[in-house]
Amino acid sequence: MYHVILEPSGLGYRAAPEDNLLSAAKRAGIAVPEACRNGVCEICEARVRAGTALNTRNQHTIQVGERLMMCRSLPLENLTLEIDAVMAAGAIQPSKFQARVVDVRSINHDVYRVELQLPRRRDLTFHAGQYLSVNLPGEGPSFFSIASGPAAENLELHIQASPDWGSAQKVIDALKPGAEVSLDMPYGKACLAGAPSKSLFLVAAGTGFAQMKSLMDYLGSTSYDQPIKLFWGVRRHEDMYLRSMAQQWEADLPSFTFLPVVGDDEDNDWSGHHDQLVRAVLAAGGDWSNVEVHASGSPTMVYTLMDALLDAGLPADAFFSDVLEYAPRN
Repeated sequence: MYHVILEPSGLGYRAAPEDNLLSAAKRAGIAVPEACRNGVCEICEARVRAGTALNTRNQHTIQVGERLMMCRSLPLENLTLEIDAVMAAGAIQPSKFQARVVDVRSINHDVYRVELQLPRRRDLTFHAGQYLSVNLPGEGPSFFSIASGPAAENLELHIQASPDWGSAQKVIDALKPGAEVSLDMPYGKACLAGAPSKSLFLVAAGTGFAQMKSLMDYLGSTSYDQPIKLFWGVRRHEDMYLRSMAQQWEADLPSFTFLPVVGDDEDNDWSGHHDQLVRAVLAAGGDWSNVEVHASGSPTMVYTLMDALLDAGLPADAFFSDVLEYAPRN
């Protein structure tokens, strides 16, 4: 196996001598722009900065400084390629998009599943685990995790709303099937631009599950085979709105474990269950030096979890949450 590094993103992956560089990248979960897959469109063009490769069309050995099409090139040794269109996690700049509402449906007592369609889906690039803003006329932006993976044709959102929550309810009221809506995206650095090398702990509270679904959809399209543990904390059993989906992942994937955490005190005060969720995560741990953690929930939950895991030995650079960006500690 040869090691391939893509610059300037810094993403790397392994490729066998018989693998074309594009297919090997996709198998590793790295999104390289593509269209024709036969070298005609030149969208997957890269320049060789170190190493050599073989052009499968004319059997030419591609040297340092020459360009190649990743879809029709095989590695002859370790390679460094320059391709600007491949973005590292969090490096894609947000843009404005118009989307059409395809479907809005209630999936439990206060959570709605929203499906959005973009006129030109290939114009949008995002990483698994990122989020977007829905922009309504006269209102401030409303931020939601993208629940679908980067390869999905349509975007999926999980929106928790009730008559008591004015801003979220306004969004649901505006998102009628057939309506047009303005989006800004993508946001967030707590995402996956490539399949990680460590095992994964995914920790969600409430609709934080949406971000974890995006990560799972993405990982299912890669060759990732490390253990995954999903912890989902909710106040009540009925708040676990897609429990059957998480259970199906556990049934289908030998390396996947689902650990639901449900509040059990009489007043259902979620703030009292942060420690309960943290205890469940700590109890499932092992070698914290070989774990990557992604957390989605309230700032209180995320910081309580982070402090406990760092005390247990998790390296600080192995903990990912958008809370660290939009609600930093003073």
